Amino acid sequence: MARAIWKGSISFGLVSIPVGLFSAETRDEISFRQLDKRNLAPVGYKKYNKQTGKEVELDDIVKGYEYEDERYVLISDEDLKRANPEKTQTVDITDFVNLDDIDPEYFDKPYYLAPLKKNAKAYALLREALKRSGKVGIAKVVIRSREYLGAVIPHNEVLVLEILRYPHEIRGVDDLELPGDELEKMGVTDREVKMAEMLIDGMTAEWDPSKYHDTYRDDLMALIHKKIESGQTEVLDESPAPEVDAEPKGVIDIMSLLKKSVEATSKHKSGAAASDDEEEEEEDEDERPAAKRKAKPAAKSGKEKPKSAQPAKPRTRVRKSA
Repeated sequence: MARAIWKGSISFGLVSIPVGLFSAETRDEISFRQLDKRNLAPVGYKKYNKQTGKEVELDDIVKGYEYEDERYVLISDEDLKRANPEKTQTVDITDFVNLDDIDPEYFDKPYYLAPLKKNAKAYALLREALKRSGKVGIAKVVIRSREYLGAVIPHNEVLVLEILRYPHEIRGVDDLELPGDELEKMGVTDREVKMAEMLIDGMTAEWDPSKYHDTYRDDLMALIHKKIESGQTEVLDESPAPEVDAEPKGVIDIMSLLKKSVEATSKHKSGAAASDDEEEEEEDEDERPAAKRKAKPAAKSGKEKPKSAQPAKPRTRVRKSA
């Protein structure tokens, strides 16, 4: 059973919908321990009193705001709520906007909003109204000790609270060396743009997040297992790793690269389509009555294997979004 980070309500106008706030992400990072290289003992950290040097137990640690040099105001968890009880328990929607109007750099972190107990009707009503209108709710919400900007977005059956960055938290692009939109001065031709569009069209697919995963994690785990199997677990290899040239040498023939990419993509798609057609024909043949099936030729002798003995090619199925 998922545990709510906090319980409060979604508020817009005079409407209040009791909800719980739940984390919507899980991290699958490889965890490394810090070790003392002299004896490979784990390195630990202790919280200690900077006056006495003695370790401080967790129960003896409190929060304090330094208002003058080495003078503090003590703040409890209840004080954080007491500062504004309504804000700390409310997703306060102030505006409704088009989702497409929010630039991608504003999106930060997702949470789930779920109805509490007997409040499913009001929750479903808001979710359906957002879906039909094509709008999202812009809201303020306090999580722990900070007020965040968020967008309440309907997604299938759940309302997602996507935390947004404030404008001042986003760096400008003035310091970046970016090409302008005067393509002719940069030598970009209309033919090159059309070729790039053909490549994009050839690589276009339906969004299926299940086909993407962290392949670098797989590579890193493979290196770790290789060290274990070779008995090199306590050998620290600090030799330089191979460098990859970030900038190709010489003049780039972008048109030639685009053309080769388009051809490779077309061949890949044609091969995949042909494979699907062959498998569909085999499935249709298997469904026919036995008396009407065509006899298959016997397999040739030698190195060539009969088709039934060859490994089947995996079929990629694209899951349509709801």
